[in-house]
Amino acid sequence: MFLRRFVGRTFLAASAKSESSATSTLRTAQNPLEEFFEVDRNQEDEKPVVYGRSWKACELRLKSWDDLQKLWYVLMKEKNMLMTQRQMLHAQNLRFPNPERIPKVRKSMCRIKHILTERAIEDPDPRRSAEMRKMINAL
Repeated sequence: MFLRRFVGRTFLAASAKSESSATSTLRTAQNPLEEFFEVDRNQEDEKPVVYGRSWKACELRLKSWDDLQKLWYVLMKEKNMLMTQRQMLHAQNLRFPNPERIPKVRKSMCRIKHILTERAIEDPDPRRSAEMRKMINAL
């Protein structure tokens, strides 16, 4: 809806509107810029949209290095999408819906960095540990 007001047309396909909110950010976009915008939702829906919680550290400790890296980039994409949406709505003097989503994403990202740092400290090889810390600090 906010895209229609801002640009005057809708970028998202009609089939994308039928996707659930959990998979809306993971869809394949025809235009790469579509990934920075959330699927328009009908304001007249009876049920409010419920978003998930942030990841807990105990859950993240069970994941592999590759899974944490993938999750990091999914969270980065979500954060970029939310920040873009917030900025566009702010420029139009509109209210940003569900602002509590941004802190949830940030918490999850901080917890991932914390878990990766724990693993780097526990690594017995000092060179590998230093490389891991360097990579983690670059995130």
